[in-house]
Amino acid sequence: MNMAWFKSRGPSLALEQIQRRDSLPAPAPLGTCPLAEQRVVVLDLETSGLDTRRDIVLSIGAVVIENGGIDMRNQFECTLHRPNQPISESVLIHGIAPSELEAGTDPAEALLDLMEFVGDSPILAFHSGFDQRMLSRALKASLGYKLRHPFMDVAELAPMLCPNNAPRGNRLDDWTQHFKLQVLQRHHASADALVTAEIALILFSRARKQGLDNLKDLNQRLNNWRQRQQARLI
Repeated sequence: MNMAWFKSRGPSLALEQIQRRDSLPAPAPLGTCPLAEQRVVVLDLETSGLDTRRDIVLSIGAVVIENGGIDMRNQFECTLHRPNQPISESVLIHGIAPSELEAGTDPAEALLDLMEFVGDSPILAFHSGFDQRMLSRALKASLGYKLRHPFMDVAELAPMLCPNNAPRGNRLDDWTQHFKLQVLQRHHASADALVTAEIALILFSRARKQGLDNLKDLNQRLNNWRQRQQARLI
């Protein structure tokens, strides 16, 4: 089937891709839905490096928290088509073979699939600032799409909700070991997304015990906590 391709100031996209992009739902604000009923998407990206201006997304993993649990039947996993990607130290850590990158999904298609999976839900990630910047740049480059979904950082929620019972470090591995969770494969997007979701569920339980039962209140507490942390550094 012949596909018409369009290019204005942004990337070249097929008409079907433009229609899919333009049909993506607007993100919902952080609201007062009880945590036990809230749908959130937990995201993890594997990238070619840590430079948010130059490095690129190699693979994406995401899982859904809904109705107080992780829906194991509803997961997202995708390796992007990145031919001729240099074999950097980061690529070796992630264990993504050049053949997987060569056979990966077209970035525009992969990102459309991801955002359809996300829907209007807020996004959780561990050190979410990095994932948010990398995803935002990838969406703009491949789809001409501006990311507006609210992100919350599990790496901030964890020490805030566990001030007297926290590991010395604040890495994903530290909290995984602290809560005695099992990880199938570290530095793999889908496995890291799953263990981050498991940590998030534990933290949601802690939040409810502290009188925080929705994302709006949790985010307000997080903003206040963040300001206190910054004040200590002055």
